[in-house]
Amino acid sequence: MADREQLHELRQRAHEAGIEGNSKMTEGQLRDALKKVGRGVDPQTAKQQSKR
Repeated sequence: MADREQLHELRQRAHEAGIEGNSKMTEGQLRDALKKVGRGVDPQTAKQQSKR
């Protein structure tokens, strides 16, 4: 159950950071995209780069 809650938390943070449509992203992809947004990368660009 903790994993599910953690994933939900990551999805929430991604949504708040402007990464829309993140429901099919894995935990690793979400973490990577959030790091990139934190460094100033555009949210949608970070999403695309993380999904590769």
